[in-house]
Amino acid sequence: MNWDQVEGKWKEVKGKARSSWGELTDDELDQVAGKREQLIGKLQQKYGLAREEAEKQADNWARDL
Repeated sequence: MNWDQVEGKWKEVKGKARSSWGELTDDELDQVAGKREQLIGKLQQKYGLAREEAEKQADNWARDL
């Protein structure tokens, strides 16, 4: 799934994001709203990931949806 599709179907895939990254709260996931850059930023904040690793995780997650 590409990021335009993820953003359009965010309410459907938000639960999958929650199960992949359990430390992200519902409020944080609502703020992300399917936007790639927002998700990457939250992953960096919550998990202490380097930007490159956060991008990799987010892109792999979206691809596997």
